[in-house]
Amino acid sequence: MKDTNTTDITKVEEPSEHAQIKSIEELLKMPLTIPDYQRPYKWTTHNVSDLLDDIETAIEQSRHSHGSEGQADFKYRIGTIILHRNDQKYEIVDGQQRTTTLLLLRRYLMDESIDAQFIDIDLRNSATQANLAANYSFIRDWFSSKTSSRKDFLNAFSNVLEVVVITVEKLSEAFQLFDSQNSRGRAIDPPDLLKAYHLREMKDDLFNMQRAVIKWEARNPSEINTLFHDYLFPIIKWSDKNKWEPFTAQQIDIFKGSPVDSPYSYVARTRKAMPSFQITESFIAGGDFFSMVDYYLDMHRYLDNAIQEKSEFREINKIMNNSKWNESTGFKYAKTLFKCALLRYYDRFSNLDKHAVEKLFLWAFMLRVDMQNLSLTSVNRYSIGTDSTRATLYTNNLPMFSIIDHARTHTEISNLQITVEPKENGRWNNLYEALKNMTNNTIS
Repeated sequence: MKDTNTTDITKVEEPSEHAQIKSIEELLKMPLTIPDYQRPYKWTTHNVSDLLDDIETAIEQSRHSHGSEGQADFKYRIGTIILHRNDQKYEIVDGQQRTTTLLLLRRYLMDESIDAQFIDIDLRNSATQANLAANYSFIRDWFSSKTSSRKDFLNAFSNVLEVVVITVEKLSEAFQLFDSQNSRGRAIDPPDLLKAYHLREMKDDLFNMQRAVIKWEARNPSEINTLFHDYLFPIIKWSDKNKWEPFTAQQIDIFKGSPVDSPYSYVARTRKAMPSFQITESFIAGGDFFSMVDYYLDMHRYLDNAIQEKSEFREINKIMNNSKWNESTGFKYAKTLFKCALLRYYDRFSNLDKHAVEKLFLWAFMLRVDMQNLSLTSVNRYSIGTDSTRATLYTNNLPMFSIIDHARTHTEISNLQITVEPKENGRWNNLYEALKNMTNNTIS
């Protein structure tokens, strides 16, 4: 079972000196609050079902371990919660989705409605309201179809289920713990870690912190992940002539930006440039990170629409949407390669010169023609312009991202010589013919 903010239900490490083990009942009786920078309540009935099933399993295990009268001796650990003590309340930094659901479950078990504000949470958010109502109804229906009693669950809250509660006095320490907890525990999407890092950099600007969270949550999470995994990260790696590997938590430093108060001269230049962005250049940590994500999400969507809708790119769009060719993983690699090159080109020159776009397209898709079996290894070699003996495998062995990075004008791209002539005939002859129709073997 997955929680959007905590580790899985499991036996966890012994708590550090900053931690306490509490029963779920003890945790839920604390004056908990959801800070403004947190995301809305998004757990679905599927998440709730998993949680209820896990609690039911814990109750059964406690009975089998010590008999029906020995539940107090059996403990079932439910992850870790990170709290920030703020005056007389405790802000949930990590674990708010599960904790909110446990509070919702407790209200049902106590035969209380959810009309009253059962936790200090922003109920103005429509998604939060809808999910709370749907999940409360699901909990009621779940118990009506089970033999498990409310009494068993309430007893488990006090005597079986426990959680490691880490409480810190400083918000910055809470975010640091959030980073370390998630890097040691379940795999968490690197963009979520970056979100936490840059929110920490905004700790003295709560108004803009809240605005950043609202804008972030309005975006589709899969779009944000795709932006980093498939576009921004590989573009940076290839521009430096380095190979692209999967984007993980170990590589997030590349997107941490520069502290606003850094004394370095290059940071002073970056401060003056904001909010203008370049994928391969640094930015100011904090709010500019969220502006950057918005900027490139919008740019990526604009470029996709332009290729689909502009008449001068009709042939490109037709090739990219060929249903048969799209069954090939290698063809999809070529599409991503083109989209990366186009994003970097537009990022630098802010135009869609027809000849430049065609050169980028032909360069990317000739790799699919050249290689009968196209792997990520070949994509890496091709993108950085390998100087190994394998360079002879490619019709166009150009370090395209480095070329774009060093080009002073867009005409340096539109004037590139891209050869459309495969090294040997193969099963991608039809693609070759389609590319050839866009040009006459060599365009310059």
